[in-house]
Amino acid sequence: MGKRLITQNRGKGTPKYSAPSHRYKYTVKFRKFDAAEQNGKITGEVVEFVRDPIHSAVLMRVIFDNGEEKVYYAPEGIKIGDRIEEGVAASLSLGSVMPLGKVPEGSPVYNIELKPGDGGKLVRTSGGIAYVRAKEAEGVYVRMPSRRTILLGSKCRAQLGSISMGGRLELPLMKAGNAYYKKHATNRHWPIVRGVHQNAIDHPFGGKQHHPGKGTATARNAPPGRKVGHIAARSTGRRTSLKMELKSKSKENKESR
Repeated sequence: MGKRLITQNRGKGTPKYSAPSHRYKYTVKFRKFDAAEQNGKITGEVVEFVRDPIHSAVLMRVIFDNGEEKVYYAPEGIKIGDRIEEGVAASLSLGSVMPLGKVPEGSPVYNIELKPGDGGKLVRTSGGIAYVRAKEAEGVYVRMPSRRTILLGSKCRAQLGSISMGGRLELPLMKAGNAYYKKHATNRHWPIVRGVHQNAIDHPFGGKQHHPGKGTATARNAPPGRKVGHIAARSTGRRTSLKMELKSKSKENKESR
């Protein structure tokens, strides 16, 4: 095809699809791991809850005893006036920041560092929660919200508790206008039109037949405009049928033996 698809045209970086970063207010990162945190702890007070269009969870403004001000993700159950601690000797309270090596096994955590000192990279969406499963010499095993268990360094920091706004997706939008403004806040493309509902000139699967009309498996080296569907798929069809074929082949092999 000699033209880009709508989804491919978004990658050009035009203002129509660029994120409105001028409306974003805060960058959520932990404090630098200084001597105060390495040797003990530093205490701060939650003074305000704030909202930012780019963050799905509620943020809390924290003022530490040394006068430093930071913005962190607010956990479920915290309130204005509560105090949080950050450091190796931090107490086990909501919103406190401490290394994974100091967190007891089975504790819920969020906003986890992938590498020590990066400020927090994992489990940052609303309602996210991970659990410390086990500690070993090579690191700490953490169970992610996807039920996958990963190994992280014991010096990687995390916040205690579960991140706020857990029921955000349970509230019905009721009408399409609410969905539009929700996506418009971060300049996300909406609504997403399926390829089979588009015209034949706009998409390889388009037309009036309401089905692709051709195989959905596409080669990895396909040209732009045709690289849609299952790209470089190892297999197609239902998994159940594939399992039945494998079982039947195994039975045939056993009978032949």
